[in-house]
Amino acid sequence: MAEFVLVAGAWLGAWAWDEVVPELRAAGHGAHPLTLSGLAEKRGVPAGQQTHVQDIVDLVERLDLREVVVAGHSYSGIPVGQAAERIGDRLARVVFVDSNVPRHGAAFVSHPYGRVVVESIAENQGFWPPLAAADYAGQGLTGEQIARIVDRSTPHPGASLTEAAVLERPLGELPATYIKCLLDGDKPTEDVVELLTSENWRLVEMDTGHWPMVSQPHELARILLDAAAT
Repeated sequence: MAEFVLVAGAWLGAWAWDEVVPELRAAGHGAHPLTLSGLAEKRGVPAGQQTHVQDIVDLVERLDLREVVVAGHSYSGIPVGQAAERIGDRLARVVFVDSNVPRHGAAFVSHPYGRVVVESIAENQGFWPPLAAADYAGQGLTGEQIARIVDRSTPHPGASLTEAAVLERPLGELPATYIKCLLDGDKPTEDVVELLTSENWRLVEMDTGHWPMVSQPHELARILLDAAAT
């Protein structure tokens, strides 16, 4: 039996996995969707990136989970990649869901469009404001699904986006699956392409947009189950 720890990206909470969790549990596995500090029902809790790493590690240790498959979506690939190292032999596999990946000494805002994010954080009292409904166009979501995401999103703590990642060993050494959502670009970023040259990493493509846990939850659950069996 695998224990899935599911971490959604910026602005989202554990609720984002509501349609994925039942399928994982129906297959006989544990499923633990996690809201990171400062988001959703934890809004108002101070949080930097290392806070988010510790949120994940603390959940695994508190529940004494073994055979952990930890999945990180979008921004959350950065803390998930670091947490995966720190849980040691509890880890079975990491799944990066159309996500950023951590680079030692680099922050989320180190990517090419990071300057826009930094400016937005400065203009919004230290938070990155959620996307508007129009920003979800072309991502395989229905109007109802977009409304659900927009209604439940909360401002993302800016410190988690500007704080640098800390890796103790090369990320390519971890057993990992990278899910690329093709409506959000048909190729992974250069850092992910390099990691995929590792014999420990494999690529899976989904014909949907950047929020597959909402747009294609059944297909995503199946890929997660396959990753656990790898």
